[in-house]
Amino acid sequence: MALTTSKKPSKQRKALYEAKLHLRHKLLTAKLSDELAEKYGVKRLPVRKGDTVKILRGDWKGHEGKVVDVDLKKARIFVEGVQVKKADGTLVYYPIHPSKVMITKLDLSDKYRMKIIERRKGGGE
Repeated sequence: MALTTSKKPSKQRKALYEAKLHLRHKLLTAKLSDELAEKYGVKRLPVRKGDTVKILRGDWKGHEGKVVDVDLKKARIFVEGVQVKKADGTLVYYPIHPSKVMITKLDLSDKYRMKIIERRKGGGE
């Protein structure tokens, strides 16, 4: 997805910052595990609440949990069990970029999810 055609990093950052919410959803794609990619014929899918993901990078590397929330505005996801303690002692979810996770289990309770997978599978050939 090309939000901008400029090579200038400042213009690319500006385009990401000013992107509309329905276009930001494309920024939230994550790699599917090898088994899921082979099963569905798709390499990447947007992360949704309810998916189970494995964190591949950072301090939380190796942790696996369910996606609790997706922040379109900041392009971050929040994973169950990935929490930090604030100064006053309360626990808050740690934001993780979706490119640093791998989807290990899809939440297919939504009837439109399979339609999205079918549509994406047909386009790459």
